[in-house]
Amino acid sequence: MSMSSSPPPAHVLLVSAPLQGHVNPLLVLGRRLASSGLLVTFSTVPHAGLKFAHGDGAAVAVGRGTLRFEHLQGGALWPPNDPRYCAPTAGGEMLLRHLEDAAPAALAGLLRRHSDAGRPVSCVVAAAFAPWAGRAVAAAGVPHAVLWTESCAVLSLFYHYFYSLADFPSNNPNKAAPVDAAAVPGLPPVATGDLPALIHAPENLIWRQALVADLRGLRDMASWVLVNTFHELERPAIDALRAHLPITPVGPLFEPENHGGDGDDCTAWLDAWPPRSVVFVAFGSLIKLSRDETAELAAGLAATGRPFLLVVRGDSNNQPELLPDDDGRCKVVEWCEQGRVLSHAAVGCFVTHCGWNSTTEALASGVPVVTFPAWADQPTNAKFLEDVYGVGVRLPRPMARDAVSRCVEEVMSGPEAAAMRARAREWKAAASAAVAAGGSSDRGVQGFVDAVVSLNGAGDD
Repeated sequence: MSMSSSPPPAHVLLVSAPLQGHVNPLLVLGRRLASSGLLVTFSTVPHAGLKFAHGDGAAVAVGRGTLRFEHLQGGALWPPNDPRYCAPTAGGEMLLRHLEDAAPAALAGLLRRHSDAGRPVSCVVAAAFAPWAGRAVAAAGVPHAVLWTESCAVLSLFYHYFYSLADFPSNNPNKAAPVDAAAVPGLPPVATGDLPALIHAPENLIWRQALVADLRGLRDMASWVLVNTFHELERPAIDALRAHLPITPVGPLFEPENHGGDGDDCTAWLDAWPPRSVVFVAFGSLIKLSRDETAELAAGLAATGRPFLLVVRGDSNNQPELLPDDDGRCKVVEWCEQGRVLSHAAVGCFVTHCGWNSTTEALASGVPVVTFPAWADQPTNAKFLEDVYGVGVRLPRPMARDAVSRCVEEVMSGPEAAAMRARAREWKAAASAAVAAGGSSDRGVQGFVDAVVSLNGAGDD
């Protein structure tokens, strides 16, 4: 009697465009999938501007599974040291167009190599804004999911707009013009100025083209739409959008304990300050302030008299003379572990551009916010942080020092500050419960794991 060999373990390949804000949540998802017993391989297009805890070829044990790192390289892709990866040209347009042209062949080759090595890919999870990945995976006949890295509310707005399921105000100067609330089920009343920027962006903008391709893939090719959110945060939007898409909340994809080593320079500096005393200021990996904005921001923060930690990226064009002197009360850094900082007890306020990663990290850390949205989904996130989640105030444009200090004080010690802190603590508790064993997002992750194992046949005895 011959012994039949057991099938290889279920293998999930994670694929992302090489943008830090897309990579970070996908890596957290990868750790959660691996901890449930899957073999998980993470892949992106490597370059000097991306930060990873592990290098190409590394494999680390996570819970009952393994997380591997194997990047897309070679062929027509730029080499990892090519400066064009970090060039700000047209908001990343050159990079996105390059990936459209060169990444599909590299991904197809990676799928073949995995199969030849005896670890065929059971399912691919592609981060949003990488439609080239979905096309390559579909051509290879491999089931795939999309990790939507923005809010479910934003996804619903996009879906209803681009599939003409609702009437939206035209792109006019009246930012207060209302969107018909009844037309987008599950959303509160929003105005034109609250809409994500890509709704009214020019049709030839590469980000808009990628979004439209993503939406088509979500509807026509993806078997799962995993969303970096949790049911308690966006229940109405999630429940309503499930009539159109296979939505599964798996967030918040935020694990500050996995962000680096035991400590760093920022942590040591924060340790010296009392609880809820420090203002933390960071605007993400893409937004750049002008010289005037930097000067007004620095003056406004200094006027509060409060300690503050300010992140000014190393690729910024701002001059050192625009920044405050490091007198012990302020600290200016080029980069920090944002999750670690937000989770520190000394942080009492977060001045943020309202990217969705920053939004969910603030909520999961229980930190009230001052919002300063710029583009993309940030105006929508700011609207929800202020009016739906009740944990922040809006810093108006253009940035002015008096407004900076006024908004910070409103969040730190104003008449509504205690109520904001209380609501922030409630969201922190809800986020923790969602990802805990048996929580809403934990059940979503486990349901996806079970489906992948079933596809693979690895669950058979």
